[in-house]
Amino acid sequence: MPIDSSRLPPLVVVTGGNGFIGSHIVEALVAAGTPVRIVDRSAAWPGAGALPAGVELLVGDLTEPAVARAAVEGAGAICHQAARVGLGVDFGDAPGYVADNDTGTVQLLDALWRSRFRGRFVLAGSMVVYGEGRYRCSRHATVVAGPRLPADLARGQFDPRCPVPACTELLRWETVGEDAPLDPRNVYAATKLHQEHLCHVWGAEAQATVLSLRYHNVYGPRLPRDTPYAGVAALFRSALLAGRPPTVFEDGDQARDFVHVRDVARANLAALAAVDPKPGAYNVASGTPHTVGDLARMLADAIDPALAPVISGRWRLGDVRHIVASAVRAEQELGFRAGISFEDGVRELAADHLHAS
Repeated sequence: MPIDSSRLPPLVVVTGGNGFIGSHIVEALVAAGTPVRIVDRSAAWPGAGALPAGVELLVGDLTEPAVARAAVEGAGAICHQAARVGLGVDFGDAPGYVADNDTGTVQLLDALWRSRFRGRFVLAGSMVVYGEGRYRCSRHATVVAGPRLPADLARGQFDPRCPVPACTELLRWETVGEDAPLDPRNVYAATKLHQEHLCHVWGAEAQATVLSLRYHNVYGPRLPRDTPYAGVAALFRSALLAGRPPTVFEDGDQARDFVHVRDVARANLAALAAVDPKPGAYNVASGTPHTVGDLARMLADAIDPALAPVISGRWRLGDVRHIVASAVRAEQELGFRAGISFEDGVRELAADHLHAS
């Protein structure tokens, strides 16, 4: 559904606007004729391009109250993308995640409260708040999958089993709706859920509409190269560009929803422009699942077909087996439907060598 740009606010503040996702949101807003203020720790626009003309840039750290106050001055809406992302290395990363995601968010909300802001607040949420996805047992219907057992993983049995006592049936995945139980399983996930809670508490008291867009696996141009905080698409592409085959954990059949970054940007504009949307969470996803192995094979075919993926069988106890989104609510409430196919998006990512470093 086309977005009515006339309904976009007169000034949108995009925190983290020089980042991977934020920069695409900024470009989409500029293309729609909407004034934008970026708030970012970095002054550098990502990749080889330049900051779009007419965009205001405020360089600073949102954990500092003065920066947060300057960020929201005159704002018509907030698009809060600034966050420390990825799973990190270990629990030693926890203070950084809490500072960036919790403290940065609460300082922003405090500045909005003090300025009596009543506009639209769109939060970059994440599917990591769900933990393991949704599953069905043929005997016991929809069930909550418990932790996978090391003994099962060690013998290559990667799908979770039914948690009902005496039932050992392997479960089949189902799509995850926004009403699914929340089960953050790492520090990053815990902070993303806390961001949602903080924002919704503020929204209720401030009488402002808060929409949390729970992004699923985002990929596309300007994807950062592999770091301990990168996603699987970045890891696979970086290996291929270095002349190494991508290494796939488990059996490669982990189901995910890979959504293109320009579709994510459109979802943010849809959330900003929607007429009286219900406050709360919305999955932002393509609606079409693929496996991790599919991604590795398609990237290898596009970059160097001689570097076939290695299915390693390796596993990590805390990894999620399957998580596939229901994209229905975002379409019904926000008018958003993803438009870029997995095949086209992966080919574009493979060709985006310019931003590989």
